[in-house]
Amino acid sequence: MQWFDELAEFLRIPSISADAAHKSDVARAAEWVCAFISDAGGECDVVDWHGQPLAIGELRASSNAADAPTVLCYGHFDVQPPDPLELWDSPPFEPEVRDGYLYGRGAVDDKGQLYMLLSAARELAQAGELPINVRFCCDGEEETGGHSIVEFLEADERGADAAIIFDSGMIRRDVPAFNLATRGMAYFHVTLRTGDKDLHSGIYGGAALNAAHALMQTLGAAVSSDGTLVEPLRKGIVAPTDEELAGWSELPAGADELGDQGARPKDPDAARDFYRRTFAEPALDVNGIQTGSPILQKTVLPVEAIANVSIRLAPGQKVDEIAPEVERILREAAPPGAELQVDLWSSSPPGLVRPDAKAVQLGLDAFEKALGRRPALIRSGGTLPIVPALTDKGIPTVITGFGLPDSQVHSPNERLVADYVTLGTAAARELYLAFAAL
Repeated sequence: MQWFDELAEFLRIPSISADAAHKSDVARAAEWVCAFISDAGGECDVVDWHGQPLAIGELRASSNAADAPTVLCYGHFDVQPPDPLELWDSPPFEPEVRDGYLYGRGAVDDKGQLYMLLSAARELAQAGELPINVRFCCDGEEETGGHSIVEFLEADERGADAAIIFDSGMIRRDVPAFNLATRGMAYFHVTLRTGDKDLHSGIYGGAALNAAHALMQTLGAAVSSDGTLVEPLRKGIVAPTDEELAGWSELPAGADELGDQGARPKDPDAARDFYRRTFAEPALDVNGIQTGSPILQKTVLPVEAIANVSIRLAPGQKVDEIAPEVERILREAAPPGAELQVDLWSSSPPGLVRPDAKAVQLGLDAFEKALGRRPALIRSGGTLPIVPALTDKGIPTVITGFGLPDSQVHSPNERLVADYVTLGTAAARELYLAFAAL
């Protein structure tokens, strides 16, 4: 395993972006990426983007670089905190290989996968066989927001012919997947008041407004009886293609996905419709609620109820169209006399890559050549701000990766199949070669 010593050096840097005490380590990880690109014959600088370090570099095509396609590669060099440390079987920042797995924080998310892209570009460049310009744009705050790279790309006028992101996973061992879409998000803070003070429930119960009841009534208005969102919140949804639906059929059954997490179906159709609902539908969820006294026995009508509410936007939807509809629906549903305040705290648009994009089709061929199996076309229910930042610029993006469901990302004992380092590097190499045809 010739790659181990090199990658282990990267993994040993405790670049925890959520912990201010590790700010210098995040910067050191950016410097490591730049040094790698420079040593491979390219150019790279650590860019201070409003206090956040970005590693911005490029390996030029081995010949005729001025006319060669440009491919942007994204990865992040920050990692999740390793707590709780006592649950790790080996120190999180002392990588080691055990039983065919590489263990260490960042092995999958995302240092190990970024290393595959870096290593493949170096291999081709040093052999004089790199047919494209490979531009690396990497950040150190993906785990705490990821907006610095989005803002950088919005300001960057150079563009690219395609982009590659290795920050995802396989459906199961040796079954690769391309993510064509990510859901967006609008996050609200909702406050409802029903008077001046808490009231005695014996004296006023049944006659006075109860803020807890009123908030439940208000939030319930966004969801239909069949479990999906009401029609105004479904505006703009882009339905999956037949090719995508074929890819979804390779995924585990929805009932298993829920059962494996110890979750229970929301309604009788939820398991059957699991992927449609999480990949291609919007979803509104109450992420936290505070009202009254849920711990002590206190017989009051609470005067105030507060909730954090998020809506995941389906591919094709727009924040500036859906967010006002959420607020309108909530205001109209609040009972007379209730004072409702709705604040939009944050938002990110969804991203969608057309499956017939040339970069996607070339990528499918390249992965099939490297792995012996054509990737399934799926979507992600999560939100990744860089995807719409790229697609809004007309840059088709291959979003894939080599994590597995048991990779324990964000948990103790994060691990990557050790052989996938070599396999992922080979897949990246074939992507670079295939993209010469862009």
